[in-house]
Parts: sequence; C-alpha cells; structure tokens
Amino acid sequence: MGELTDRVAIVTGAGGGIGAGVARAFARAGATVVVANRTESSGTEVTGAIERDFRAIGARAIYIQTDVSHRDSVRNLVDETIRQLGRVDIVCNNATPPGHLTRLENLSDDVMHEFLAVNHYGPMWAMQAAFPHMKAQQWGRIITMCSLNGVNAHRYTAMYNSSKEAIRALTRTAAVEWGQYGITCNAICPAAVTPPWQAFEKFDPKGAQEVLDANPMRRMGDAEADIGPLAVFLASDAARYITGNTIHADGGGHISGVPWNFEPLE
Repeated sequence: MGELTDRVAIVTGAGGGIGAGVARAFARAGATVVVANRTESSGTEVTGAIERDFRAIGARAIYIQTDVSHRDSVRNLVDETIRQLGRVDIVCNNATPPGHLTRLENLSDDVMHEFLAVNHYGPMWAMQAAFPHMKAQQWGRIITMCSLNGVNAHRYTAMYNSSKEAIRALTRTAAVEWGQYGITCNAICPAAVTPPWQAFEKFDPKGAQEVLDANPMRRMGDAEADIGPLAVFLASDAARYITGNTIHADGGGHISGVPWNFEPLE
C-alpha cells in the first residue's frame, strides 16, 4: 500500500483485461489513474469501479477517450492528463488490437498497419509526449506490455509478434537514452486470463489445455493479482535502478516455450 502515492499513471487499453488489472493495482498502490480506452462504456466502467472499490483509500481515477492508433489522440491523452492532474509519472502501454490468425503469406498490409499503429506507434507517441514532463521532474516510468508470442515467434500471429517486438526494442532504446533523466523503461511479457485467451479456449479447448499443462504453474495468471503487482513494483521508487529489462510474468511458461499447436491453416 502506498508505493505510488502522489503519482499519476496513464494506462492505455485499460477498459478490460490486463489494462484494467494494472489500472486497479496502480490505484490500490495509491496512484491517481488515467483510464485511457477507445470504447467509452468499458473505460468509464473501469473508472467507476476503481473509485467505488477503493473508496476507503481515497482512490481517484479519470477516463480519457483515446484511440492510440492516432497520434493526435495520444497527444491529447497526455495533454489532458497534465491539464486535469498537473503531472504524468507513469505510462503503461497496454492497448493492442483484437487478435486473429493468418499465415504470413496471407497477411495483408492493412492488418499489418493496424497492428503497427496500435502496438508500436501508439506507445511511441505516448512516450514522446510524456518525455518532456518526466525529464523536467527527473522521474518517470515507462512500462510496455509485450508478449512471449513475439519472443518465441508463435505461428499465425506475425502481425502481433513483430509489432510487439518492435515496441520492445524501442522501449529498451528509450531506457538507454532516458536513463540519465531518472526515467526507467521496462517491458513485461504477461500471461493472464483475458478476453483473447478466453476466445482461444473456445476456439481450441484442446490447445488451450496443452498450454496450461506445459506451464510450470499449470494456470494462466490473474491480471490484477499476478500482473498488476509487477507493474506496481516497476513503477515504484524501489525499481529505480531497473531499466531496459524484459520480465516474463507468465508462471514460467517462457522457460521451455509454451506450445501453441494450432491446426495448420490453409
């Protein structure tokens, strides 16, 4: 409790899944949370739940409608955060498009551009917009949600894999350039129960069970209880000397490589 008191944290894609879990964990740790989400209904629902569930500790959350695939929307997110809250200390880049499967030779430019816009350019624009404020206060935290899919190059998700690896490299580069200003930049590769995971369980129950069986902890994580605390730690003063790292919060699934044995796609 209190690790992030007086900090302002932006979480993109916070309307559900890992983003919502991290936003709630930040609020529990004392941060004022900016719930950035494209869909207003889910964004305001998470915002209201944070203020309701953590009323006893005086939690505050605001919703700012944001489409991270548009630079002006991302810039507005940071500008509006500064206007309403006076500062920005933490940016958690979490938003990602809904996934689908396709063979690499069938991957269209439109789909590739969509994933690059959300997974690479969106976080880059957020980092660029937040940087002057973090530099001025000589303190900042960038946390980027990446993926074991990219590290292991899972089949049929080239658009997701390559865009996540691109932003992981950019995050590490930012760590090199911005460390002198007290800004740390780290990536998390999470595994948690999210709408995409639940969709995969319905799409391929046998494959989903194989993934769980290969995980040393035999389960998928909880976004708030398993991923959130790691994000809180990386955002705190306790992690001030940790930067440029990729941390797997996946129950050990990365050790041998969790199998994603889809049936061959035509």
